[in-house]
Amino acid sequence: TKSTQSIKDVTSNVEVITAQEIEEKHFTTVVEALNTLSGISYVSNGGMGNTSNVYLRGMDSKGILVLIDGVRYQDPSNTSGAAFSHLMVSDIERIEVIKGAQSSVWGANASAGVINIITKEAQNGTHVSFNSELGSFQTKKYGMSVSNKTNKYNVKLSADRILTDGFSSQAFYGNSVDDYEKDGYRNTTVNFKSAYNLTDSDSVGFNYNHINSLVAYDDWNAPDSSLHSDNESNLYSVNYNKQYNNHNIKLKYDISKFEKEELESTSPWQVRDYNGETKILDLTDNISYFDKDTFLVGLSHEETDVDYVKGDTSTNEDDNINKSAYLINTNYLGDFAISESFRRDDYSNFGSKNTGKIGVKYTVNEDLSFNTNYGTAYNAPNIINILNPWGISNPNLEPEKVKGLDISTTYKDLTLTYFENKIDNLVNWQSSQYQNIEGTSTIKGYETKYTKMIIEDLLLNLNYTHLSAKDSQERELARRAKDQIGYGVDYYGISKFHFNVNGQYIGDRHDSANKTGAETGNYTVWNSVVNYEINKTFSSYLKVDNLFDKYYQTIDGYATAERSAYIGLKASF
Repeated sequence: TKSTQSIKDVTSNVEVITAQEIEEKHFTTVVEALNTLSGISYVSNGGMGNTSNVYLRGMDSKGILVLIDGVRYQDPSNTSGAAFSHLMVSDIERIEVIKGAQSSVWGANASAGVINIITKEAQNGTHVSFNSELGSFQTKKYGMSVSNKTNKYNVKLSADRILTDGFSSQAFYGNSVDDYEKDGYRNTTVNFKSAYNLTDSDSVGFNYNHINSLVAYDDWNAPDSSLHSDNESNLYSVNYNKQYNNHNIKLKYDISKFEKEELESTSPWQVRDYNGETKILDLTDNISYFDKDTFLVGLSHEETDVDYVKGDTSTNEDDNINKSAYLINTNYLGDFAISESFRRDDYSNFGSKNTGKIGVKYTVNEDLSFNTNYGTAYNAPNIINILNPWGISNPNLEPEKVKGLDISTTYKDLTLTYFENKIDNLVNWQSSQYQNIEGTSTIKGYETKYTKMIIEDLLLNLNYTHLSAKDSQERELARRAKDQIGYGVDYYGISKFHFNVNGQYIGDRHDSANKTGAETGNYTVWNSVVNYEINKTFSSYLKVDNLFDKYYQTIDGYATAERSAYIGLKASF
């Protein structure tokens, strides 16, 4: 709802990955962390840094809006949505995953849900921390953060660096990655946050997030080719916040800039530059009334620019302006929480869109609750969808229209959810261009999660997702697992130690639509972590991924990591 709420008051399906979980399991990428949740899976074109497509309840990355400290990490020049492959776990406080259609709050490309990555805030006083990790594939990780907070201001700076020789992005099925050249990766992530209290009711803030990465990858069916992609993203945000009586007024200006250069051969014609920029001016007034009911009204002006250059002569540009207004109302009536939202977007290049959502939650007692949500959403095509890299134009490409429903019940430590998404004009790659699939595609299923301290000091986490994803012709969509199980066990019973075992089972999954192409499912992967607190300042860990050295591929012909081990040290002052 673009406002702070207790998770027990939220009508939407929300899961949160906390800083404690991140630090105990020592994820390297955000995708690794997301993959532990119900309803989320991914496929990847190789190792670290190679393109990853995340599926949220069977809907792919282009329908998932990703925010970093509230700023869109959504490259308008990227046909696949947010570049998940370059999101490292760097100084993160929590990751909020809001499932279901969210366009009525956030506009385009939030049809599957929203992933909000929130970096850590400065704590009172001055604090410094360092961390390092060494491991398989000549991987090295270094990081630091420094912060200071007083009653008047707070400021925090963090920086993380990852270097790895990696392994071949491509490998013919059954072949070892050692048979081919290595495709390395490097990533530097910097985050800066600051805020200043002008008065008791007025404050200003500034955030900056920078990601610079270089990844080597292979051409299709050519494991020993030497291609690379150089990527840089810069997210800026400045805001002013005013508290006045029962009004919380916020004026916010965000800039998201993305630059990508791909070298596909030694020929200059095969150098491609993609540049995307989004500027958003957002004004909201969150009004409290009655006891804790709220009504939020917002106005937004968004400008999007895309430049696509191939070689020295071929240039395509796309500029788009969106003016939007939205309303969000939340009421608490006894044991009921009710939330309604409505948004209108007016785009300069494909007209107007109206979206809405209603959610209801009924809390029977502290152990039992029910909630349901229904919303409409859409995914907007960009210039790269319309005019693909081979120059084949499809100016008639229409936005995807989505209607989403979910029904959940929670009893103590168990949650069960049914979900269903109906998609008109699903955009799919076929016949060398992006095309709409006529009719209504349906993605539905159910997910369950269970978290409980079984005995003292022993925590059990389980989740299961069953998925049916079919187009309008009843053909199964590619690369979605029919069944998926996630599991984890944490033991805290020995002083200063923490032991964790976690893993995932992926059921039937095929590389192409309608159960064709290679079978890329039916496997189980186990991981383990041992944490040791040396003293109040220093802690260390040992992590082993793919513990039993399982051979599998998430996309046919693209390699995954064999058993790998990492050792790390962290110091906090």
